[in-house]
Amino acid sequence: MAVAHFVDGANRSEIARMLKVTRRSVNTWVENYLSLGIEGLNTKKQKGRTCYLSSTQQSELLTYIDKQSKSDTGGRLTGESIHQYITLHFGITYHPNAIYKLLCHLGFSWITRRAKHPKQSQDGQDEFKKTTN
Repeated sequence: MAVAHFVDGANRSEIARMLKVTRRSVNTWVENYLSLGIEGLNTKKQKGRTCYLSSTQQSELLTYIDKQSKSDTGGRLTGESIHQYITLHFGITYHPNAIYKLLCHLGFSWITRRAKHPKQSQDGQDEFKKTTN
């Protein structure tokens, strides 16, 4: 929108007020447009550290988490248990807080469900629901 207003003849201060952004942002967008054209407006890849785990290791970790989360033996995976798994199996040490960022990067959210008791019976639950108070 900023570039469209600029091409239409609006000055950068007016554009910033209309779009409710800083003038500096408008200047950056217009300069990128003038120097690189439309391609200059594309979002650039964010800088940051690359993942310590290779794609093969990430795939193996995904399989482990999926298998453990669907286990009928009860219990839950914790950030600490995933951290220990990575350290033991891959020899890579993450900061404990980084485990949750890694899980987010792999497509997991840290939402847990209630654990299923190993001796849980669906028939028993259905029978209990039939009783009236």
